[in-house]
Amino acid sequence: FTAYAASHQNMATQINLAGKQRMLTQKMSKEILLITKSIDADANKQNLKKTAELFDKTLTGLFNGDAKLGLVKTENAIILEKLEVVKALWKSFQKNVNAVLGGDTSSAILEKIVQQNVPLLEKMNEAVQAYENASGSKITPELAKTINKAGKQRMLTQKMTKELLLVANGIAVEDNKANLAKTVSAFEKALNELIASTKDKAILAQLAKVKNLWAEYKPILDKVDTSTEALNKATKLNLPLLKEE
Repeated sequence: FTAYAASHQNMATQINLAGKQRMLTQKMSKEILLITKSIDADANKQNLKKTAELFDKTLTGLFNGDAKLGLVKTENAIILEKLEVVKALWKSFQKNVNAVLGGDTSSAILEKIVQQNVPLLEKMNEAVQAYENASGSKITPELAKTINKAGKQRMLTQKMTKELLLVANGIAVEDNKANLAKTVSAFEKALNELIASTKDKAILAQLAKVKNLWAEYKPILDKVDTSTEALNKATKLNLPLLKEE
């Protein structure tokens, strides 16, 4: 029983932390855009440094195991193949993150961040999917799916803020307005599905908090409001939304 419980917990942790990596790709991009927009630049440099370090540490832990993070070494060949692709993409992305931390917020660096963050997100998502597919007898498919979906929601909180900031920075404005509308729709749909799929009172209470924060944040996103006041409110709301999700 103990071995089963351990492997059950390990698989749940692997899916959860691999899923969290998706969110971190978007959080880093968001923090870079806040720095270039001079919104709490010093604080966001600190945040960016921590976010990048956590992404790097978790990625290494997914490969080799990390007792502090509760990760066991990945042995599955399909997952390892996906993680190798992520590792290569991360190497390039990390160089740009380090450039921003070193004070370079040139349009050339920003362009690379914009180009590279979505492929990094997509390939990390493929790895999460591989973890979910490999969960097999260790956890139920329903639990694997729920952990993945909740993780995806955390990612969407950061992605939508990143897209709002891309519009605010005048980067591919129409494309990012369209991307933002899709992200908002995906977040709302998944939130309603998570609420409908549980009767657990503690989970429902948590999801009610998310819904309240979402009701406050969504109008900014729907209007694509990039005024200073709206952007400041957006940056304050997106982190509690991430924590509560």
